[in-house]
Amino acid sequence: MPATEKDLAEDAPWKKIQQNTFTRWINEHLKCVNKRIGDLQLDLGDGLRLIALLEVLSHKKMYRKYHPRPNFRQMKLENVSVALEFLDKENIKLVSIDSKAIVDGNLKLILGLVWTLILHYSISMPVWEGEDEEAESKTPKQRLLGWIQHKVPDLPITNFSQDWRDGKALGALVDSCAPGLCPDWETWDPVKPVENATEAMQLADDWLGIPQ
Repeated sequence: MPATEKDLAEDAPWKKIQQNTFTRWINEHLKCVNKRIGDLQLDLGDGLRLIALLEVLSHKKMYRKYHPRPNFRQMKLENVSVALEFLDKENIKLVSIDSKAIVDGNLKLILGLVWTLILHYSISMPVWEGEDEEAESKTPKQRLLGWIQHKVPDLPITNFSQDWRDGKALGALVDSCAPGLCPDWETWDPVKPVENATEAMQLADDWLGIPQ
């Protein structure tokens, strides 16, 4: 299989890493309301945990009622619609994401939804001390990328996809945040991306308090 097809495959290592990372991010926020998800592709489908996540992130309640026991597909669709309408009222724009995609477990669009939430709720403040005056005119994604480039100037990181696939950038970022924690990242074998990323995330979990 050509490299490009491997990268786009459903089981591509970087996609699994992204899915696991997003699942952990959601659970970190949901734990304050004693909820969690196990399968990102399926567990947002009835709308209840998506609604709970939005209420935790926004510190607001939904603008209209939803079904607390969505036993039927139509109830699930209505619940997810409540969540998506809430995002629209919060001026969080979604592209090509509707309630059917979430209920039916469209993983690509679900990942896009969660990434949008991360950008809005986790990166809506100054990213680092001394951030330039033009920061307010940049998107959250551009600001996050600027922070990463500031922390890891020796690596040509220009995106959130291809430049991270071998796991070395993640190791470099961990070592930059805590010098000496991941000093051998430059020697990591780029053909072992999952192993590299796992080591970096484990170190971040053990020593920096960043949950996997």
